Amino acid sequence: MKPSYFEFQNAVKLLCGKNALERIPDELRHLESTRPLLLTDAVLLRLGVTAVVRDAMESEGCAPAAVFTDIPVDSSLSVVNRIAAVYRECKCDGIVAVGGGSVIDSAKGARRALSQEANDILSLSGVENLHCGRHVPFIVIPTTAGTGSECTGVAVIRNEEQGVKMEFLSPFVEPDVAVLDARMTLRLPARATASTGIDALCHAIEAATCLQSNPLSSAYCCAAIRLISANIVRAVQHGADAEARLNMAMAATMAGIAFSNSMVGAVHAVGHALGGVCHVPHAEAMGILLPHVLRYNLPVAAEDYARLLPDMAGWERAAATPADQRGEAMVQTVADLLERLHQLVGIPLRLSEVGVTEQELPRVAKTAVNDGAIIVNPRAMSEQQVYELLRRVF
Repeated sequence: MKPSYFEFQNAVKLLCGKNALERIPDELRHLESTRPLLLTDAVLLRLGVTAVVRDAMESEGCAPAAVFTDIPVDSSLSVVNRIAAVYRECKCDGIVAVGGGSVIDSAKGARRALSQEANDILSLSGVENLHCGRHVPFIVIPTTAGTGSECTGVAVIRNEEQGVKMEFLSPFVEPDVAVLDARMTLRLPARATASTGIDALCHAIEAATCLQSNPLSSAYCCAAIRLISANIVRAVQHGADAEARLNMAMAATMAGIAFSNSMVGAVHAVGHALGGVCHVPHAEAMGILLPHVLRYNLPVAAEDYARLLPDMAGWERAAATPADQRGEAMVQTVADLLERLHQLVGIPLRLSEVGVTEQELPRVAKTAVNDGAIIVNPRAMSEQQVYELLRRVF
């Protein structure tokens, strides 16, 4: 049953399209930041992606006070604490994060620690349990079109000691500004373009169909699904297509806004567990799990899935499909897209393809049922049912 009451928040200012990067200095001035800390990772630095942002900043006399690049594929508690320490040592007064989900989540965690004047981010764990604290100006420039983290009130940060991914939920981790510029994703490899695009699709589908979905989130979801369906293959096959790249970036942002205001579901619960236990990259876990979880949910979510078919497959196909078959048709359309991307660029479709072992499956199942996202999945899922699903996709 859908909630009779809901809340919706999106306070992030979006800069979208041509020359969006060149507007960053103005935004920093509006936020009264003159000594920003630039966060990125070593790969983006080596590829020259970070230099594009830095040049845009410096061209208007807004050079970073410090640069931090030691951010791993999965954000971690220790890295977040180190970022906050560098921020204090260098007397920075704002954060500019350039990267994918790990960089952005690391920046969110550091901002949370700094705003609350905490030395250890772990002490701030919880859900919407803190006041806003000291304002730390925060601008995000995503370099993938998938996580939507640039507009969400959640940071997913790995606890290395416990081998789990922790969720820090608060409206106060949302950035002040998000910059969507096609130049940031033009160099994204085809396989990464495919997997991160499927991550965004998963956000949109789960946000539209979970138990906490609401009309506003669903509107963002439908728009995101239409853009992804129309542009993902084009972006994969023609990486220099700026229009397709920007459309995918906007879709990822809209899907992020949607799930930040509703929730996700079992795809993410199990995916988080695979990341924490087996170190499976998040986007790849989403692609492996998505069609199988949708099929598991189908007995109770067929009508919700049917409503998404026009956005996923087009109105003509939806109209030609008998009403009682549209839910299944939606699931099959998703599966067909994943198979096409597998054939094009080799995105994985089985857990065995990403190094997961059978011996790890029980621990993954146990971890997944303790993830908050599973609570709002359309169909209840026990530890045994998660294990059986994992066996099917192994």
